[in-house]
Amino acid sequence: MRTGVWLVGARGSVATTAIVGGLALRAGLTGPTGCVTELPDLRGPALPTFADLVFGGHDVATTPLTKRAEALAAAGVLPGRLAAALVADLTAVEEDLRPAPTGGSQADRAAAIAAELTAFRDRHRLDRVVVVNVSATEPAPATHPGHADPDALRAALAGTDEVLPPSSLYAYAAVEAGCPYVDFTPSTGLRLPALAALAAQRGLPYAGHDGKTGETLVKSVLAPMFAMRNLAVRSWSGVNLLGGGDGATLAEPGANAAKVDSKQRVLGETLGYVPQGGTRIDYVEDLGDFKTAWDLITFAGFLGTGMRMEFTWHGCDSALAAPLVLDLARLTAAAHAAGRVGPLPELAFFFKDPIDSPTHSLSTQWQRLVDFTRELHAGGAG
Repeated sequence: MRTGVWLVGARGSVATTAIVGGLALRAGLTGPTGCVTELPDLRGPALPTFADLVFGGHDVATTPLTKRAEALAAAGVLPGRLAAALVADLTAVEEDLRPAPTGGSQADRAAAIAAELTAFRDRHRLDRVVVVNVSATEPAPATHPGHADPDALRAALAGTDEVLPPSSLYAYAAVEAGCPYVDFTPSTGLRLPALAALAAQRGLPYAGHDGKTGETLVKSVLAPMFAMRNLAVRSWSGVNLLGGGDGATLAEPGANAAKVDSKQRVLGETLGYVPQGGTRIDYVEDLGDFKTAWDLITFAGFLGTGMRMEFTWHGCDSALAAPLVLDLARLTAAAHAAGRVGPLPELAFFFKDPIDSPTHSLSTQWQRLVDFTRELHAGGAG
């Protein structure tokens, strides 16, 4: 099943690492560590192979992929040997990267994006294209009457207003081009009534939001533990320090607020109440593509005895996120092939703020993902 993976933010650290990783897996230069879909419980014939994946994308940046890979190798994000061995392959992918459209109305820009997606699919004779948003986090947008339904949205997009934030404009263009959409960011993406209705009309699946790669991944394991042991969490405070482009973006208050809201949701929805404390995200340029999170949890046990727990997470976000991007592209492509339409709550395992998921418990999400892939491999998920 030849599958296009169209990355919004294609020259960013996460996208570049995903492309290098996908090419390296195809060439047999690395193993699938970190790729959930290569675990025995998930692997099977319904998923496109790594050799089936063809990469393309949009970005406002213009730095060649080979240079981005070299920079990430120098920063310790990926092995230098891969950046050197894959120069020809990265140069070939470069031919399918496009500048983000500018000028004209949002309808004009969406039409240009949709045309490029269709051309990409036709040029490589792909069975389908999955659009994955890995671009910078956006502030939450203001409401607009055009968000209500597809007809109102089309009329509004033809005017002079900036009706949709970039993530939603790409989601709209993807749906218009017949492409499933995945949002790996906390941005709005397809989470508007008009876009959800349009995806249903076009018979397309979609998934999101905000990839779960670090501190929130740990929260999704620990919070159910406290709940199941009937321990009262009194406070849960976290500090996140990160550099790189993501850190610089999150220094902007609106984007920071959107990210914090996504990260915090797991606690209230898992515990059934919101403990004291919060999450803070600070930009530390010197950390580059790495991040450190420190959490302090205070809780009460039997007879009200006060206790506490602390943990520190130090990781490379691009190396943690990139294999999940490949997983999500493969799973969403398989869901589309099986005839799934609308949100894919079975993919909640991958997200901080999953669409239509009743639980944030990682173990419950995992079992639902396993059951889903078994149905896909058996041909029964349509």
